[in-house]
Amino acid sequence: MLSEYLPIAVLFLFAIALGLGFLGLSALIGKKRPSKAKLAPYECGVDQASNPRQRFSIHFFLVAILFLLFDVEVTFLFPWAILVRSFRENGMGPFIVTEGLLFVAILGLGLAYVWKRRALDWEQ
Repeated sequence: MLSEYLPIAVLFLFAIALGLGFLGLSALIGKKRPSKAKLAPYECGVDQASNPRQRFSIHFFLVAILFLLFDVEVTFLFPWAILVRSFRENGMGPFIVTEGLLFVAILGLGLAYVWKRRALDWEQ
């Protein structure tokens, strides 16, 4: 049974050896001419404009986390929607629909709370 996976293992070993070989070859053959400009930190090829340790607004990160939170919770609605018909056929239709509506109500309350706290306003 393990012999079926032998070609995959050989492929992975070959890929790792090839990658390490190229890195080693680059380290041996590559030009090493460090200068002050080459060793200076940069962002996307642009010189550093300000101190990287300064405080900044975390609003973008807050919106991103809220998006992920609500996005992940909404993904739970897809399996629920697929299974509603089978639950209804088994006599559990009212229960499963009530559970789904309760879940959506909790999501709505969470969104109302976030909206009330003005977490989605860019003008802060």
